[in-house]
Amino acid sequence: MTIEELQKKIKRLNSKAGQMKMDLHDLAEGLPTNYQQLMDVAAATYEIFHQLDELRQQLKKLEKAK
Repeated sequence: MTIEELQKKIKRLNSKAGQMKMDLHDLAEGLPTNYQQLMDVAAATYEIFHQLDELRQQLKKLEKAK
């Protein structure tokens, strides 16, 4: 994957991560209503941020190797 491709992927994922963060925040504010969704939304949010972190690390490695 090129630096440009990685940057585009990070940008898209960053947007999605921001939305997931807001969804989790909204869910938390409404507790105890819809508490059943909390674990699923939290897990999905964690996964997005984990992927984003890994991509950023890959980008740093590619930029250093350049």
